[in-house]
Amino acid sequence: MSAAAQVASAAGTRANEALLSRQDWRERWALLGLASPAVLTVLIVMVIPVGWLFYLSFLSDDGSFSLEHYNRMLESKAYARIFWTTFKVSFLTTGICILLGYPLAYFLSQLPKRAAALCMLTVLLPFWTSLLVRTYAWLVLLQRQGLINEWGMGLGLWEEPLALVHNLTGTLIGMVHIMLPFLVLPLYGSMKAISEDYLKASSNLGAGPVQTFWHVFFPLSLPGLFAGALIVFVLCLGFFVTPAVLGGGKVIMVSNQITNNIELFFNWGAASALGVVLLVITLGILFAASRLLNLNRVLGGGH
Repeated sequence: MSAAAQVASAAGTRANEALLSRQDWRERWALLGLASPAVLTVLIVMVIPVGWLFYLSFLSDDGSFSLEHYNRMLESKAYARIFWTTFKVSFLTTGICILLGYPLAYFLSQLPKRAAALCMLTVLLPFWTSLLVRTYAWLVLLQRQGLINEWGMGLGLWEEPLALVHNLTGTLIGMVHIMLPFLVLPLYGSMKAISEDYLKASSNLGAGPVQTFWHVFFPLSLPGLFAGALIVFVLCLGFFVTPAVLGGGKVIMVSNQITNNIELFFNWGAASALGVVLLVITLGILFAASRLLNLNRVLGGGH
């Protein structure tokens, strides 16, 4: 090939590269234009409010930049008790949901499709009722002169009314009732995705029903169990209505203290600092879960 032909070929290559580069930039700008409404919505609804929350948390009562709200949380034993209560309630609620939800999800997964669909309506029914209505319904049932105490004393199960509300017990009952579907649904989906061929192969190899369950079925259902437990625990960290109503002021979680800081003390800085700490803790839990587990597999319920 002559020198002139080589120069022409190189020039043509550079021209093609420039054309492809321009087309690539046009596609990028077009995609950005298509995504801009969603990006703008996220910016307005999430980024700006969270940024404003961070800003307020660093302002002292006189408006100057300060870390006094965070120092108060580190030094005050009251805040330590609030965070301890929040995590204790969240762990207990998650544990009870696992104990109740796993047998329920397993039972639903073993039913025929039509029967399982009908029974699943009972699991989904709480979603169709307001959270506030459900909480006050439990208040009516659990109070000292409520239906449960009246029936229990009428049947002779106990002589004096039990303290089932305005304490940790009532709070856990209400939260488990609300959170249980969030564990059952992903767990049920994970169980239904388990192929019966695995169970048949285990039986053909001589394993009994109990061995098949613990060595085959249970490990394959763990992604759904982890997904449900993670969802329940994270949601419990920010619960407000149920502890406020059924706890009767005796079960104070972080969300309740945030409300108290605003409504009673008019201290937006302290409330914002608590919100920031709760947000950071939640993100830390999700980050730790992503490092220890494959969240795409867990949240997707795959095997």
